Amino acid sequence: MKPIFHSLHISDIRKETEDTVSIAFDVPSDLINDYQFIPGQYLTMKVSINGEEIRRSYSLCTAPYENKWRVAVKQIEGGRFSSYANTELKIGSSIDVMTPTGSFILQPNEKKNKTYVLFAAGSGITPILSIAKTALHDEEDSDVTLFYGNKGFNSIIFREDIEALKNQYMDRLRVVHIFSRESLGIPLQKGRIDKEKVGDLYDAFLTNNHIDAVYVCGPEAMIFGVKESMIEKGVDASNIHFELFTSPTSEHEKIALPTNSPKIEANVTVILDGDKLELNLASTGLNILDAALEAGADL
Repeated sequence: MKPIFHSLHISDIRKETEDTVSIAFDVPSDLINDYQFIPGQYLTMKVSINGEEIRRSYSLCTAPYENKWRVAVKQIEGGRFSSYANTELKIGSSIDVMTPTGSFILQPNEKKNKTYVLFAAGSGITPILSIAKTALHDEEDSDVTLFYGNKGFNSIIFREDIEALKNQYMDRLRVVHIFSRESLGIPLQKGRIDKEKVGDLYDAFLTNNHIDAVYVCGPEAMIFGVKESMIEKGVDASNIHFELFTSPTSEHEKIALPTNSPKIEANVTVILDGDKLELNLASTGLNILDAALEAGADL
């Protein structure tokens, strides 16, 4: 089914950290089937800010069995939607929300006994939390190890949810926090999650474990560091799944072309659900996604 927008009421807004709110939506009974999701998928929201249509996608932090739809929005400097969400949205407000989509997913199997290793940094915890909840709830014999990087204790998004999950599944869930700007008194838990850190974490917590799947959500450098390190430790690359939680460039950022660069004619065809859209990017500097959105594509 092609993803479509529906107007949903905001049922709850919760302050998670100083710069992050989580937003829950009320899905009417007649739309429940449309909003069924797989853990790891996201919702795309559409709002008009100062007369301009803005769309942003945020992963669901809830699990399908909870029958709840909640996302987290971290305010970023200059972020139009993130600032709007953190300061303007209210309980009871309506907002256009697209039905769930995304391929960074976990397909649980209650008959399987698996070992999952999850890595997240900052707001990358959102889809990872949904995946962790589902793996622990739906696969009663599976275990999960979560490595979660933040600046410090107060920047941990969903801190209470993670603690509650750990208390509920104390025999099958292990949570290791890594802080870049605070110290927990353990050198292993100080710094950033990079290739070297992942190798050290593996040696301390994962040696002699058969790892069935690795899920990673965070900055690009962290993702590639995790992937390279885990492959070196013997994990098959096909079992390492990842998703960037931010674009490598800022919102609608155009690439600065040298004044002496040759003119490039770039003709692009976007095919969406069988419909074709022809784009001529020329030397606009826009990436394909932004150019398609400006041309009216429902991406």
